[in-house]
Amino acid sequence: MTQQWSAPTADGPVDATVPVPGSKSITNRALVLAALADRASTLHAPLRSRDTNLMVAALRSLGVDITDGPDGSWLVTPHELRGPAQVDCGLAGTVMRFLPPAAALAVGEITFDGDPHARTRPMTTILAALRALGADVAGDALPFTLHGKGGVPGGEVTIDASASSQFVSGLLLSGARYESGVTVRHDGKPVPSMPHIEMTVAMLRQAGVVVDDASPNEWRVEPGPIEGRDWHVEPDLSNATPFLAAAAVTGGQVTIPGWPAETTQPGGAARDLFERMGCEVTLTDAGLVLRGPERLTGIDVDLRDESELTPTIAALAALAEGTTRIRGVAHIRGHETDRLAALVTEINRLGGDASETEDGLIIKPRPLHGELWRAYADHRMATAGAIIGLVVDGVSVDDIGCTTKTLPDFPGMWAAALSLPGAR
Repeated sequence: MTQQWSAPTADGPVDATVPVPGSKSITNRALVLAALADRASTLHAPLRSRDTNLMVAALRSLGVDITDGPDGSWLVTPHELRGPAQVDCGLAGTVMRFLPPAAALAVGEITFDGDPHARTRPMTTILAALRALGADVAGDALPFTLHGKGGVPGGEVTIDASASSQFVSGLLLSGARYESGVTVRHDGKPVPSMPHIEMTVAMLRQAGVVVDDASPNEWRVEPGPIEGRDWHVEPDLSNATPFLAAAAVTGGQVTIPGWPAETTQPGGAARDLFERMGCEVTLTDAGLVLRGPERLTGIDVDLRDESELTPTIAALAALAEGTTRIRGVAHIRGHETDRLAALVTEINRLGGDASETEDGLIIKPRPLHGELWRAYADHRMATAGAIIGLVVDGVSVDDIGCTTKTLPDFPGMWAAALSLPGAR
């Protein structure tokens, strides 16, 4: 059910310290690696949200033992993967693209389905790749059925991953358990969100897997065990950006504790992007501190590697002086919704001036007014509406509940940042 929400307007500069839950990208990668490991693993400070809960439920349905630790951790004890099982992917790209390569190692029939819009998201690339590597898959999109044989021959496969880096990551995460390992070659337009593939490679190496990524557009995972280990999950830096944006648009100050000095998360690029728009950003012992300017400035930026930040940057651009041009993000038309079309529609609904290009957006300054902001069941669209609502009175988000995809209680966190009555 959708949950309409009146976006609160800030009555002054936002001044807050906002602890952010763990990274979804790291959590779901660690869950898959732990499920395929040679011994038990512990995930410390994992994200508990709709996407990660869906991954946990799916792995449990395949026979993996996942229990709650007293400190909010997850203890993952691997077992032989078996069907029959029914996997609900929801709207989670990490579930629908990371889990099938692992489920191909199971014995039995596993069916995959998800939310209505999930059935429109690109899946052919990874399912065709699995067939080429020796898996038995019926279907080219959700819903589809995988007939597990207890193993996958593996080998070499060439794919076009220009629609999503998740196609590469999904194959690499399970590749060490394939009989011949896996070599993935990309042939097509540049792969978006390359930092996410770098994250996958780094985590595989942390689990003792041998990965060769020396050649451009080619990744080789050697066959062998995946080591069980302790995974310490970083805060989700992309989920932190709406709270940093709250300081940016109100001329306030927000601190995000635990911001890593180095990271493979694409959200780490937010530091530079906010600075370019006029903010002062400093990494201190207390965390990342952002101070907003008197007025934001527009920028010309290629977000191919950080495309998940597009809704936040677009919201800032709608409130900035000067024109903003966002490039390199044509692939986000295939995300939770067509984010380019959605952003243009919603910014313009509020009186803004946004237009689509072949691979991005052009946003020009224009006074905005209150109106319903539609989220399209997309968590990042919902938070973009909340950002604009801080300084534009009368903005309502039609479905704030969709933010549970990656944040368990965004409205409560937002209210706390604004020091609203009843905030948690």
